[in-house]
Amino acid sequence: MHILSESERTYWLALASLPAIGARRFHSIIEHFGSPQAAWLAPEKDWDGVAGMSLSRWQKTLQYRRKDYLSSFLERIYYGGIEALTLQDERYPELLRSIPDPPPVLYMKGQIQERDKVNIAIVGTRKATPYGEKVCSQLTEELVQQERTIVSGLARGIDAIAHRTALEKGGRTIAVLACGLDKIYPKAHEALAAAITERGALISEYPPGSPAEPGKFPARNRIISGLSQGVLVIEAGEKSGALITADQALEQGREVFAVPGPITSSQSKGTHRLIQQGAKLVTSIEDILSEVQIQFNFLAKPKQEIDLEPNEKKLLSHLDWEGKTIDQLIHCTGLKGPEIAVLLTHLEMKGMIKSLPGGGHFVSLL
Repeated sequence: MHILSESERTYWLALASLPAIGARRFHSIIEHFGSPQAAWLAPEKDWDGVAGMSLSRWQKTLQYRRKDYLSSFLERIYYGGIEALTLQDERYPELLRSIPDPPPVLYMKGQIQERDKVNIAIVGTRKATPYGEKVCSQLTEELVQQERTIVSGLARGIDAIAHRTALEKGGRTIAVLACGLDKIYPKAHEALAAAITERGALISEYPPGSPAEPGKFPARNRIISGLSQGVLVIEAGEKSGALITADQALEQGREVFAVPGPITSSQSKGTHRLIQQGAKLVTSIEDILSEVQIQFNFLAKPKQEIDLEPNEKKLLSHLDWEGKTIDQLIHCTGLKGPEIAVLLTHLEMKGMIKSLPGGGHFVSLL
């Protein structure tokens, strides 16, 4: 990964901010010209045919390549208290970096911490029923207790409930916006957005000054799923935007979870369709944790030198994050069931392993 110089970084940010240049076109432009600076300084005629667009279609966008635009754009970032992370920055989220067409720039208010790599996205309808509100609050609280960061889209309904519950229960949360970070949408959530910056982050791929527009929300949704290990859908109608997030999660190789609802509720038709298509049905937090199979405290645990008995070492050598049952451990170690049960208890007391919810599988924390 090439670390950008200050000059390269300036042109990277400026080019990515221009109208009509989304993530896919940005990468095509870089491939064509070799660098953002070369693209920014190239004569107009050299843009003919770039990213499959004629020069006439590019001309409105290219008018922004002025010195006064560049300086005012950088000032809006600086005076807005906004941090801009490029795809080349080490602090750019690794999960998001791995998706197709990752945003070339992430604008951020707040802070992404190491612990925010362990997270779940929660999305759903803007018109949550009392049932949806209760389920969202309960599952969010339990995920926060397991040190999961909650990712959502700051929309009304399920999104807002997930963000607020995470904050109320002392957890962390990340909101992904479909507008500039100085144009909070909906406006009624400005106070919530400010609270999120204190224990999490506001994130957008759109530069300051960008209003929320219908076409930006599907693109925003791919970031919600891209930042997350899994996406939990709580109430979604047949045409809900949450279903777009779920589809994008599947394309990105993320887990998709859905909460069933009353068959008479129009707000559950979308979640029921997801379940029919193979999403993991969720009736409790254990359904999420058992599928993801990564425990929540291991990142914070310092590695320690602990004396182990030979059979403890033998057993530990056969455990990883995927988890194994006692029967599987009997088969691969040759040890007897009662002996393995005692060894597992000792290893768990030493903080070397942990049983997954339900008690059937054991994983290594090393």
